[in-house]
Amino acid sequence: MSVRIQLDRPHSYFTNLDLISGKVTLGLSGDETITAIVVKLEGESRTRLASFPQGGTSPYDRRDRPQTQLEVHKLLYKVSQVFPTPELQLAAPRNSSYTLPAGYHEYPFQFKLPLNNDCSNNNSMFTNLHVTGALMEVAKDTNRHVKQTLPPSLNGFPGEAEIHYYVKVTVQRAAFYKENYRETTTFKFFPIEPPRPPANRRESYARRQHQFSPAVPILDKPSLFRKQPLPKPATSSSEPPKITVDGRLPDPAIVTCNEPLPLRVLIKKLNQSSDTLFLQLLQLELIGYTVIRAHELKRQESSSWVIVSKSNMNTALGSNSSTSQPNQEVEIDNKLWNSIPIPNTVPPTFNTCNLSRHYILEIRIGLAYGAPGKVNTTIPTNPPFLPPGKQPELSVQSLKMPVQVYSGIAPPAALLARTSHQQQTAPPPATLNIPHRPSIPISPSSSFHPGTPQTLSSPNAQFATAPPPPDDIPDVPPPSYEDAMADDLGPVDGPRRDYHQQPEAGGGGVGGDRKRGGWGGSDERLFS
Repeated sequence: MSVRIQLDRPHSYFTNLDLISGKVTLGLSGDETITAIVVKLEGESRTRLASFPQGGTSPYDRRDRPQTQLEVHKLLYKVSQVFPTPELQLAAPRNSSYTLPAGYHEYPFQFKLPLNNDCSNNNSMFTNLHVTGALMEVAKDTNRHVKQTLPPSLNGFPGEAEIHYYVKVTVQRAAFYKENYRETTTFKFFPIEPPRPPANRRESYARRQHQFSPAVPILDKPSLFRKQPLPKPATSSSEPPKITVDGRLPDPAIVTCNEPLPLRVLIKKLNQSSDTLFLQLLQLELIGYTVIRAHELKRQESSSWVIVSKSNMNTALGSNSSTSQPNQEVEIDNKLWNSIPIPNTVPPTFNTCNLSRHYILEIRIGLAYGAPGKVNTTIPTNPPFLPPGKQPELSVQSLKMPVQVYSGIAPPAALLARTSHQQQTAPPPATLNIPHRPSIPISPSSSFHPGTPQTLSSPNAQFATAPPPPDDIPDVPPPSYEDAMADDLGPVDGPRRDYHQQPEAGGGGVGGDRKRGGWGGSDERLFS
């Protein structure tokens, strides 16, 4: 007997409200008696962390061995029985078996992907079983569940944190001593984005202030071949510039997968100085932080994507007349980055029961100053015998801005209309899960200023609601408004961004990603 699953893949990945369809092909070399053919659509978030307890009296003491915590959440679980059909079940006695002749048999199936996860109803003892080689682990049950939009597929931390979506078929055989046949095929999932707030002119920004130091000429000591010191270089008569560097994004700070950054970088001179500012270095890096939880244990992993990296630019910022006066702003030309999209291996911001991902955009700008047409004329730029360490001053300013990464897959217009209607007519829930915005330690010389804070009635807060406390959860909780109305909504028909899961072995470089941490491991599912 052979079992195969063939998925219809109109796109490279699936998203919310998509119909995922295909067929199960059963190949028999002879007559076979079975009781049912069951197809399941599953999504799973699995984390594993190890703690290193203190204590123990010897290297062989079991108290010194790492204690592993495994946490599993069944984010998605749908079941469809493709054989026997309902008509056949009505005609046959209960618990009947069916004999299929030799040959190939095909059974179509179809599921609809929901909007939100539902692990609070899908977790069970069998979902907590995990087998690696000869080792069997049983994850402890947990009551900590978060009802949110289904998270994207994640495989960058094998053995430590994974989110997988797959279709599984089980051919149940009549004889109890015969093993059931199973087959699994995975697919990539990329969620639709939450409703975006209305367009506005507000900006979120990070700012850093810097005062250039006056150049101090360093004279060479007399030597056997050069008795007299070098003549003192000509110094600038004006005060060194005092500047502020701003990085600005729309408020709220939202960037979109596979699209350029909507970024503005402004330089303002705060004092009277005739020196010209020169842009020497520019680097834009998107840093993703994955928070991994396994019961009492918690760990944070980081990945980074370098979007732009340029050095030795020697680009004058503005004209001398426009920057000599104080409080004159100069905007760096956004052509340096507005044609470079965010890499397609960046998953969107998400938050689920045991995993979450948030992002920080780091902007690094290297600046120098000097007379018009020459960088820092207080020290010659290319002297014939300038000793090492006497280069013009290069000030590198670093700005960090928390951002939300959206998938770029817009929700259907009908979903947005119904969500807006529900917001206006329904009473507000007691608690809302507002997307996580990390707090960033700010040094005294830098600051981050968002625009007007989003209130609880903002569109960002309408995508999912927090579950009630464990004691108040009813036996059969009603479906959320989004899930109840998603049954009659069609699939997303708008544009879809290209998306690829980040590789498990990180590379680096421009447009690549760098990862730190994580453990290797294998995962083989043996139980239905």
